[in-house]
Amino acid sequence: MATPGQQPESDALSHLEDRIQRAVALVQGLRQEKEAALKEIDASRSALEDSRNTIARLSEEVESMRAERLQVRGRLEKLIGHIDQLGAS
Repeated sequence: MATPGQQPESDALSHLEDRIQRAVALVQGLRQEKEAALKEIDASRSALEDSRNTIARLSEEVESMRAERLQVRGRLEKLIGHIDQLGAS
């Protein structure tokens, strides 16, 4: 049989064990959350890099198209000038 002095010690020990188990569970949960957050950060960085590459490629394409448009415009103006000369003759 338990003596009266052992009961409070046993309750205190049980309480301490419960607190330690909750602390361990909390730490494990926080570690899992941290790992998930780090994976999310890596995925976001990768997506950001992909987006930057796409933006750079599209910017180059836009500049190329602008230059091509200017060339086409110049050639059309030249052709219109020749047509105007034919009509004036």
